[in-house]
Amino acid sequence: MIRKASTDAGSEPKWFKSSYSDGPDGNSCVEVAISPATIHIRDSKNTHGPCLAVTPEAWAGFVSFTGQD
Repeated sequence: MIRKASTDAGSEPKWFKSSYSDGPDGNSCVEVAISPATIHIRDSKNTHGPCLAVTPEAWAGFVSFTGQD
């Protein structure tokens, strides 16, 4: 995954999304913001909406999940 900064360059936290997320509307992805204790996740189409916060361990488990038993 190649990270691409969101257009909210001056805001905290700093949000990123994959460069592979370019869909028909240009924002078909989730964005993540990384801090030492928390990974924040939001819908790139609704950047002012709610976001999910998980531990780095939970995020690592999520991104490494293959769906195979």
